[in-house]
Amino acid sequence: DAKHLVPNKMRDFFCTINLDQEEVFRTQVVEKSLSPYFGEEFYFEIPRTFQWLSFYIYDKSVLQKDLRIGKVSIKKEDLCNYTGKENWFMLQPVDSNSEVQGKVHLELKLNELITDNGSVCQQLVVHIKECHGLPLINGQNCDPYATVSLVGPSRNDQKKTKVKKKTSNPHFNETFYFEVTRSSSYTKKSQFQVEEEDIEKLEVRVDLWNNGNLIQDVFLGEIKVPVKVLRNDSFQAWYLLQPRENGNKSSKTEDLGSLRLNICYTEDCVLPSEYYASLRNLLLKSSDIQPISASAAYILSEVCRDKYDAVLPLVRLLLHHHKLVPFVAAVAELDLKDTQEANTVFRGNSLATRCVDEMMKIVGKHYLKVTLKPVIDEICESPKPCEIDPIKLREGDNVEINMENLRYYVDKVFREIVRSSISCPTLMCDVFYSLRHLAAKRFPNDPHVQYSAVSSFVFLRFFAVAVVSPHTFHLRPHHPDAQTSRTLTLISKAIQTLGSWGSLTKSKLSSFKETFMCEFFKTFQEEKFTESVKKFLDDVSSTESKEPSGLSEPVHLKEGEMYKRAQGRTRIGKKNFKKRWFCLTSRELTYHKQQDKEPIFTIPIKNILAVEKLDESSFNKKNMFQVLHGEKPLYIQANNCVEASEWIEALCRVTRCNQKRLSFYHPSAFLNGNWLCCKATIENTVGCARCTACSFPADTQIEIDGDRETERIYSLFTINMSKLQKLEEACGSIAVYQGPRKEPDDYSNFTIEDSVATFHTLKQIIDVVEKLNESHEKYRKKRSSSATYGSE
Repeated sequence: DAKHLVPNKMRDFFCTINLDQEEVFRTQVVEKSLSPYFGEEFYFEIPRTFQWLSFYIYDKSVLQKDLRIGKVSIKKEDLCNYTGKENWFMLQPVDSNSEVQGKVHLELKLNELITDNGSVCQQLVVHIKECHGLPLINGQNCDPYATVSLVGPSRNDQKKTKVKKKTSNPHFNETFYFEVTRSSSYTKKSQFQVEEEDIEKLEVRVDLWNNGNLIQDVFLGEIKVPVKVLRNDSFQAWYLLQPRENGNKSSKTEDLGSLRLNICYTEDCVLPSEYYASLRNLLLKSSDIQPISASAAYILSEVCRDKYDAVLPLVRLLLHHHKLVPFVAAVAELDLKDTQEANTVFRGNSLATRCVDEMMKIVGKHYLKVTLKPVIDEICESPKPCEIDPIKLREGDNVEINMENLRYYVDKVFREIVRSSISCPTLMCDVFYSLRHLAAKRFPNDPHVQYSAVSSFVFLRFFAVAVVSPHTFHLRPHHPDAQTSRTLTLISKAIQTLGSWGSLTKSKLSSFKETFMCEFFKTFQEEKFTESVKKFLDDVSSTESKEPSGLSEPVHLKEGEMYKRAQGRTRIGKKNFKKRWFCLTSRELTYHKQQDKEPIFTIPIKNILAVEKLDESSFNKKNMFQVLHGEKPLYIQANNCVEASEWIEALCRVTRCNQKRLSFYHPSAFLNGNWLCCKATIENTVGCARCTACSFPADTQIEIDGDRETERIYSLFTINMSKLQKLEEACGSIAVYQGPRKEPDDYSNFTIEDSVATFHTLKQIIDVVEKLNESHEKYRKKRSSSATYGSE
C-alpha cells in the first residue's frame, strides 16, 4: 500500500514492478484515494541479469499518458537487507539521470610513445566495444551514442562515437587516444613511468546518450574508471552503467509519499545433482521417521521464522519424488493431536494446512480452469449488479434485483463445483482421503468431522480463494474492476458458507456478522445444498479410480496477449507486428484476433520442431522468440522478459517429447534473401546454432527442478544454523535430565517428542549442510579468482 501521495487530491493510482526499467507486472487501479491499498502478491522467476528492482506509482489518466508520481528503486545487492519483512520506502522523483540500466564493454590500455625528437609521452587508449541492455525510450529502442572523456583537475578532453540507430545493444567498436602526460626526454627515463601526481587525479568517463535529433538528448548512464588502476597494465571488462552522482539530488527533497513493500528475494547457486544426494535422501525419508517431529522436513519448518519459507520448496521437492501424501498424512495426524474440538479441525496455519494449500495451488491449476473459468469469464465480461449491503448500495439500485443476480451467480458457481469431482486431480483426492480418515479416527463420535476436514480445504482454501482472486490463479488475464471484485467477494463468501458442513442451520446463520448475508442465506434450502456438498466431498475424498478426464479435454496451459510478425508480408516494419491473443493447450498453440474469438492460426503441438529465443537484431525488438514448425517460423514478441521466459518454458515443456525436434536452428531471421546470423541464402538450409536442450519435466502441469528446491532448503538450514545447534543442545539436555521443566527454556517453542531421534536427525542435517558449505566455498573461490576489475 501507499500513503500521502501527491497531488494532494483523490486520484486513481496503480503500481508497477520493474526489472531496471522493464515493466513485468502491474497492480489493479485503486480509484479515488490518497493512500491506496493494493494488497497484491506477485511471485516470479527472474530470467536475466538486472541492476535494480523498481516500483513505480502512476496516476491513471483516461485521455492523457499516465503520470509517474514517483518510484522506489532497490539495488540488487541491497535486496537481501529488506527480504522477508515489511518496509516503508519514501518515493523518489523520476528523472532521466536516475533511470539507468545496461552495461558497456571497454578495453583500456596505457601506451608509451617515443616522438621524433627522442622524447617520451604516455598515451591512453580507450576501445569502446559495445553496450548491452540499454533502456527503451518511449517504448522503442533508442538511438545511442557514447562520449568518451579523460577528466582531470584542469582538463576535460572529450570525444564522441557515431550514433547507432534503433538498438538497445549497440556495437560501437571505436578506439580513442588521449595524451596522459607531457612528453619528456627519453634519456632521463630509462623505462616507462607515469607521473604519480597526474595519474592520481585522472579518470576515464564514458557517458551514454540517446540521440534526440530535434529534441534534447536523453542521458542513459555513465561509468568512471580511475586511470591509476591501469598502471602499466591493460585489460578489458564489462561495466554496469551508473546514474549521475547528482542525478536525484536537489536542495529540497519533495515529499511525494511512501510505499510499503514486503519483498522476498532469493538467489541460489545450484550445484550438480550429485552434491545434493545426502540432503535429498534425508528429506525424502521424513515420512518414515517416527515420530514425524524428528524428521528433517519437520525440523526445517520448526527453525524457519516463517513456515511458508520452508513449505514452498519442501512441498515441491516431495511432490517431485512422489513422497508428499504420506508426509502430509503424518503431519496432519500430529496436528490433530493438538485439536480439542471437532469444529476447529484444520482451521489454523499449521505445517499440515500450509502443505495442503501449496499442493492444491501446484496440482489444481488445470482443475480450477476447467471448473471455474467459464463462469468467472461470464461474471467479469457481462457483470450484473450484486450489491446487497444497504450501506454500499448506489442511488437507483434495487436490492431485490441485486439479490436475484447474486443468487444466480452463486447457484452457477456452486453447481459447477459440485459437478466437478470427476476432474479433481488424483493427488488431491489421495490427500483428502487421508485427512478425512484421520479426522474421523481422532473424533469417532462426530459423524460430520470427516466432511468438514475436507471442506475446510477444498471450499474455504481452494475454490473460495480462486473466486475472489481469479487473476492470481490465472483464471483471468487482468484484474477485475472494483464493482466486479465486490461481486466476486460476495460470491466467495457464499461458497465458503455453502461448503462448510452444516453452516446453513439457523443457529449457524445467526452468527453472521453481516445481517444482509444472513437474510440472503435464508433463501437457500438447507437439505438440498447439504446433500450436494456431501456427495461432492465423498467423491473427491475417494481413492476409487476415476475416468481419465485428461484424454477428452486438452489441458489449458497458458494464454495472453502478445505480438506476432505477419507471415509472408513485404518488408519489415511496425505495421507487420500485430497484437494477437495466444492460447497454449496440451494439444495445440493458437492465436486469435481477440480473446474468446475463433482461432486465426493453429499449430498442433506434435508439429512444433523447436522453440528458441530470437536475436534482438533481427527486428530491433526485445523479448522475441520463435516457434519453428512445418511452415515459416512464427516470430512472437512478449511484453517483457518474464513473460517471454514463461512462454518459452511452457512451449518447451509441452513439446519435449516430440520425435522430430530439431538439433540446429537459426538464431536470427531470414530477411532480404539471407539469414542474418550465418548469411546463408537458402531459406530452408540447416540451422547454424545448436538448439537449446530442454531440461523441463515431461509433466506439463507441474514444473519442478528438484535440485533447485534442495538448494533452497540447504540455504534455509544455513541461515538458521544457530537454531539447529540450539535445538541439538536442547535434545541433549532433555536426554540427560528427564525431570519436569520448572520454567520456559530456549527450546520451549520447538516440538520435541523424542529427543534421541530428533538429536540423531539434527546431527545428520548439520553434517550434510557443512559438507555442502565446503562445496559452495570452492565454487565461490573459483568464481572470485576469475573476476576482473569492472566486471559484473
